[in-house]
Amino acid sequence: MKLRKMFTVGAGATAVALALTACGGGTDDAATDTGTSTNGDSIGSEPVTLTVWESANESTDFIRQAGEAFTELYPNITINPVSVEIGDAATQIALDGPAGVGPDVFTAPHDTLGNLLEQGMILPVSNPDTVKANALEFATNALTSNDTLYGYPVAAETFAMYYNRELVDEVPTTFEELIEFATDFNAANPGKFGFVMDVGNFYYTFPFMTMDGNRLFGETGTNADEPEVNSEASVAGFGYLQQLREILPVAAGDLTTDAVDGLFGAGTAAIHISGPWNVEAFANQGIDYGVAPLFSLPGQDTPAISFSGVRTTFVSAFSEHPDEAHAFAEFLTTPEMQQLRTDVTGSMSISTSEITYDNDAITGFAAQLEHSFAMPSIPRMAAVWDALNAASANIWNGADPQAELDAATQVILAD
Repeated sequence: MKLRKMFTVGAGATAVALALTACGGGTDDAATDTGTSTNGDSIGSEPVTLTVWESANESTDFIRQAGEAFTELYPNITINPVSVEIGDAATQIALDGPAGVGPDVFTAPHDTLGNLLEQGMILPVSNPDTVKANALEFATNALTSNDTLYGYPVAAETFAMYYNRELVDEVPTTFEELIEFATDFNAANPGKFGFVMDVGNFYYTFPFMTMDGNRLFGETGTNADEPEVNSEASVAGFGYLQQLREILPVAAGDLTTDAVDGLFGAGTAAIHISGPWNVEAFANQGIDYGVAPLFSLPGQDTPAISFSGVRTTFVSAFSEHPDEAHAFAEFLTTPEMQQLRTDVTGSMSISTSEITYDNDAITGFAAQLEHSFAMPSIPRMAAVWDALNAASANIWNGADPQAELDAATQVILAD
């Protein structure tokens, strides 16, 4: 069943050719011939090959198809997709870029922005107004530093609750309902779990620090001097994480992402917190599942706030063809390419235009995306993960939340 995208905001971009022409104010003919860039230099008048890094399999396949469409508009520009995993690109560009063997365009998580800027690895977006018209505001905000847009958002992701329809009649919507459901389920199903999650991974435990509007590095995620990790609301929230040990009496070291994915995929867990990257995997394992927003925390009346990530295309500061690279990166934000990416990869779109989905599960993630917070992209974010992964695991295993979060705060502020 095709599902209409839930986040329609304002008018979408114009047709692909017109959008590319607008990139430099060229004519309609230019869009199918040479085109122009924002600084007035012609693009596509000379043969150019752009190397584009993207993750393997479906994502690389999307770049190949998008590249073919782009070459139809600009016959002299060839797109060369190279499989480099999104989690590795920001590190690899620091080595390959200066060496002259890096890409013109690469895809990385939005929260690598701070480090990429500090190292001088990327160029600012050449036509921010067009990108802001094409992409949802939360996505462009996540890629803005000092009022300058530095990346082209191409997809979004967050996590939510998977539930096994054979094991769950009514999905819990509150923390209290989750405790009640899992308590009853565990008692009635020895050897199975009503609820599982990776409790030693701050990516998944972040919701517990978001009570009463508390956010990592403040409301905008940019206050590097105030992580808000050991605030009163955060300490209370992590106390609720600790309470879940009552329904999941397993040590943090045995609840890794692979372990809990395996439990849900084997039909041994009724409810699991994970993201859209498991949609195909769980289906292939024969699980009849649905996806729903997270449960609300005590005293709150909306789903707990999840981290959201913005898959981002950056233009390398080392590209010998920056105008062409910017044009292709912008092309990926157009409605047509956003629909193609969704069709090919199953990803959640960031488009302001209406996008249709073939997979019902995406509606659950889309609903949770309304209750998400883009991971901060400031450089200090690099110190967060190890500190709060450890704190999360220790709290789960019985350590005092205040002491653990105080210690994590000191680590985060030490650099």
